[in-house]
Amino acid sequence: MYFKYGEKEISYLKNKDKKLAGVIEKIGLIEREMDPELFSALVHHIVGQQISTKAQATIWERMKNSFGSVTPERVLNASVDEIRSFGISLRKVEYIKDFAEKVHTGKFDIEAAYKMEDDELIKYLTTLKGVGVWTAEMILLFCLQRPNVFSFDDLAIQRGLRMVYHHRKIDRKLFEKYRRRFSPYCSVASLYLWAVSNGEIPEMRDYAPKNKR
Repeated sequence: MYFKYGEKEISYLKNKDKKLAGVIEKIGLIEREMDPELFSALVHHIVGQQISTKAQATIWERMKNSFGSVTPERVLNASVDEIRSFGISLRKVEYIKDFAEKVHTGKFDIEAAYKMEDDELIKYLTTLKGVGVWTAEMILLFCLQRPNVFSFDDLAIQRGLRMVYHHRKIDRKLFEKYRRRFSPYCSVASLYLWAVSNGEIPEMRDYAPKNKR
């Protein structure tokens, strides 16, 4: 399952911004995988905090192979040592166990979460241990397919903006200018800025000042 977007979103963004239009033309349609299950998606993001994408993928594959489906019940039935054996730190195991317990007891209502507006849902998700604003925003985009997610805390988004628009630094005021420009389809703009940041257009470079030794 991929993030769904099409000609409507692409045409809107192209008309709003010529430089982004050029990026979209060069990269084409982006297929970004989604996880529509909020519990497993959030566990996946907790697993991936402060480790490489490759390490996250390896750990997640081990977890899925062992559990089958990553559900609150399966997490609660597994011992701390079993979950740690996948390569997950003790602190992250505590976060995951706590989340599973809250879902199991109804302290965190997943069905209600699906129906919340973006700002309300971010506040709700950040009541969970180990979940900050960035993680919550990624859940909105890569689980719930919310169309207008643009994360200031995402360093790759900031890097993509510097590369496309030749900025040396992205402060909050400048970031909000782009949010207004791309809204209501910031999520699609984010996909393209991530792609640029990851080197999809080799001739683009980062204009951030280099650190002097």
